[in-house]
Amino acid sequence: MDSGSAGSFAEMGTLGIEEEFYVVDERGRPTAGTDELVYQRDPPELLDGRLDHELFKCVVETQTPKIERLADAREHLLSVRNALVDHAEAAGFRIAGAGLHPGARWRELEHAEKERYRAQLDRIQYPQHRNTTAGLHVHVGVDDADKAVWIANEIRWYLPVMLALSANSPYWNGFDTGLQSARAKIFEALPNTGMPTCFDSYEDFAAFEETMLRSDSIADRGELWYDVRPHTGLGTVEVRTPDGQADPDRVMAFVEYTHALVEDLAERWEDGETGYRHRRELLDENKWRAMRYGHDAAFIRRDREGEVGLGEVVDRECERLGVSGIRDLYDGESGAARQRRIRDEDGPDALYESLLLERR
Repeated sequence: MDSGSAGSFAEMGTLGIEEEFYVVDERGRPTAGTDELVYQRDPPELLDGRLDHELFKCVVETQTPKIERLADAREHLLSVRNALVDHAEAAGFRIAGAGLHPGARWRELEHAEKERYRAQLDRIQYPQHRNTTAGLHVHVGVDDADKAVWIANEIRWYLPVMLALSANSPYWNGFDTGLQSARAKIFEALPNTGMPTCFDSYEDFAAFEETMLRSDSIADRGELWYDVRPHTGLGTVEVRTPDGQADPDRVMAFVEYTHALVEDLAERWEDGETGYRHRRELLDENKWRAMRYGHDAAFIRRDREGEVGLGEVVDRECERLGVSGIRDLYDGESGAARQRRIRDEDGPDALYESLLLERR
């Protein structure tokens, strides 16, 4: 597979939303269902070409069509989700959303037979064998390749904020990890994940991508699984940080915020800003704080003089960018706290039920 081109970056502000979900049985427990949903049954027309499976046979991925305007994103998101719920129910399955499913035990679940995933399992071994994660990926179109790389560099500072607000995976393999987003830590065990370094230009990033392909480090550009990447095939900046969510309102908060960040950074690039070029170690520390503490996270400031709490960051970002969704997320109960509360009060079956998608 080729590595894309600078010419792919041709449109500014378009959107695409990719979501990974769990296929579950009538009791809400993950089960092998992707063979039937992806290969054996024709999906609804809306999902044709926009439904695929992941490494485990209990995980599916959907993609919205290209969305021209932010105002239309919610409608597209709900249409895709409703089509998936209907498709699954017709086959006797249900769909759940979370960063990790609390009932998923990786040793008991089947891996997909697709050649791509078999090759990954052979190459990566244990870290991939246990990778039962599910995330949310938001694409925003950018009309210049160098601009897209600069935006991807700069947006890294805001990714811990997104992770802290999205944290929705306290349980892994049947136990409470003590983390708010265990998905982020499980996924970081794979190669080519986590916070990327800073790239000087599109040429610099493309050379790296080409090196990885030529050296057989990756089979295709999709295996660069960093928290953010310039997507050289689609012409987007792709943010891959948030945990999967059952609630579409939570998804839309991240879509709104990501879109606003990319648009703001695009203007700053056009104004000639030089950027911050943060050290990856500082970004990693803030990401760790997000996955460990979630809504209670405090981040090291850019100038390294003290810390700033998530709530203060959210206030500043909402005022700076004119967004409101992330404020609603912060003011409400976090996904991880909700999971723990439901499990403690009502048990695991109620927890599994709470993660199910509903038609909207």
